[in-house]
Amino acid sequence: MNIKKVAVIGGGTMGSGIAHAFAQSGFSVTLIEASREIAAKALASIAANMDRQVKKGVLTAEGKAAGLGRIVTALELEAAAPAELAVEAVPEALALKKDVFSRLDELLGPGAILASNTSSLPITTIAAATKRPDRVIGMHFMNPVPVMKLVELIRGLATSDETYETVRALTQALGKTPVCSRDFPGFLSNRILMPLINEAAYCLLEGVGSREDIDATLKLGMGHPMGPLTLADFIGIDVCVAILDVLCQGFGDPKYRCCPLLRQMAQAGRLGRKTGRGFYDY
Repeated sequence: MNIKKVAVIGGGTMGSGIAHAFAQSGFSVTLIEASREIAAKALASIAANMDRQVKKGVLTAEGKAAGLGRIVTALELEAAAPAELAVEAVPEALALKKDVFSRLDELLGPGAILASNTSSLPITTIAAATKRPDRVIGMHFMNPVPVMKLVELIRGLATSDETYETVRALTQALGKTPVCSRDFPGFLSNRILMPLINEAAYCLLEGVGSREDIDATLKLGMGHPMGPLTLADFIGIDVCVAILDVLCQGFGDPKYRCCPLLRQMAQAGRLGRKTGRGFYDY
């Protein structure tokens, strides 16, 4: 399948990054967001990130202008209708995602592929909200999307070989490296990462070490680019809590139970970088 038109649903951090990646790689992108303000903010964010790429020599000024020219914004889901691929990047709420997929299923042509950027929710369940579960797949980008090379592809129970191979080739066309995960809670990335962040939070809660020493241990001892508590702030404490809950409920295993400190911080609105305060102040 030769995909040229892409719709991205959701203009937040991930959605704007996904739109950026596709537009920079030559695809026509319709970025759909319910709010004019968020849509405008998404475009401004994409332009600013492209400016950084120009300064680093990764992108030319002409490439930036061409990329931005390939993006249009819309406020209604109906604008996705002409797309051959729709990538959903709305908040991590299963009911919301199922509703979006059900509506996209009615709007897009029968050959179109529907992808979710979910970081932990079951693709099989999302696909069941459509009449084309064979053409539904997980396409989990890493943040920040323009920089990170990995895209985690998740095959639901009904995802066809054709759909997987099309999206795998598309991922490579974006200059990314695909990895494939079966549809289990947390997939590969967060099933491995979240217990690490959770254990770091327990170490802080129990007074085993300071936040600085916990982070330094992983950075200097294990070669991680940032410590687990800094990374939790970058991801968002609320997102970490939501993924840990998916893991714990999905496997029924108490080893995934969310650290009370993480949950307390989420309840207090200390969500990390996006709110200016998490494990650290920003």
